[in-house]
Amino acid sequence: MRQHLRVLAAGAASIALTVALAACGEAGGGDDDEGNDGNGGESGGTIGLLLPEDATTRYESFDRPYIEGRIAELCAECEVQYSNASEDTNLQKQQFDALLTQGVDVIILDPVDASATASWVEDAAAEGVPVVAYDRLAEGPISAYVSYDNERVGRLQGESLLAALGDEAEGANVVMINGSPTDPNAPMFKRGAHSVLDGTVEVVFEQDIPGWEAATANEEMTAAIESLGEENIDGVYVANDGMAAGVITALNSAGITDIPVGGQDAELAGLQRIVAGEQTFTIYKALRVEAETTAEIAVRLLNDEDFSELTPDSVDSPTEQGVPSALLEPVAVTVDDITDTVIADDFYTVEDICTDDFAQACEEAGLG
Repeated sequence: MRQHLRVLAAGAASIALTVALAACGEAGGGDDDEGNDGNGGESGGTIGLLLPEDATTRYESFDRPYIEGRIAELCAECEVQYSNASEDTNLQKQQFDALLTQGVDVIILDPVDASATASWVEDAAAEGVPVVAYDRLAEGPISAYVSYDNERVGRLQGESLLAALGDEAEGANVVMINGSPTDPNAPMFKRGAHSVLDGTVEVVFEQDIPGWEAATANEEMTAAIESLGEENIDGVYVANDGMAAGVITALNSAGITDIPVGGQDAELAGLQRIVAGEQTFTIYKALRVEAETTAEIAVRLLNDEDFSELTPDSVDSPTEQGVPSALLEPVAVTVDDITDTVIADDFYTVEDICTDDFAQACEEAGLG
């Protein structure tokens, strides 16, 4: 897939967040008087929001409220029709069709299975309903796509694992627990990680996990330990924090407690494991920027306004060339970076992370 990536300013995630939110605020506020013939958001409309699953904490706790909140700010009279597919492609298809039947004006779609969506999006286009792909690149004639540079995510994961292995990285035995094969981001994470790890470490066991299920990740990690032997595993790449929980449980059950394990998403439980020394790193993606940029694009589509400054990048899907896109920059987080990233951005507070069970570990980490 060809991707023309926007290079964001280097530095802490909080800087990127502040800049992006400022940009959204300026763009959203300036159009009410000039670009809408006096109507703009005040004329209202309906935006459908379809998210793929509720097992990962991000969607209900962050993505949905951020998107809905920004839409409300930009378009007080707009209505959001929300559904979560609970990792069921057939259910999401029903939800998508229901939005069209209800006469929505724009759809924000984070697909369970991106390869299944081409005909859905074609149906929407035939009815004049634009579709914005959120986080995962849906197939079909989508109007825009907002996500993170997902190969960069994988590279950061690989780089963080090598850094954790240190002098022992050369020839180290690494297990790879990858994401769901129906998620188009998962192959990009894997490809990015391999681009860093291959040639330095030995990938001795690798498995994709349907549905990103922590229980399945636990089973596969247990199988890896049984087949390789507990002395023959030096590190574990895990595609996200939810599965890292299952992997770490398997490692602990086998008495393996001193090898680096990485994840992604900066989930609260993952951050707590990092503070406690069970997980080595995660990848933080400032979800507010991603969500609010998507909301802004949807409102502009609703009002037939230009959104090109919000989509400076371009990607190709299996069905479409040159999709206008915003590809944001992820940040690797270890115990030393928590204060300057997730806490600085108010993604989580010290109190969220440093509950009673983690108070001592937080104090030792300088978070208490």
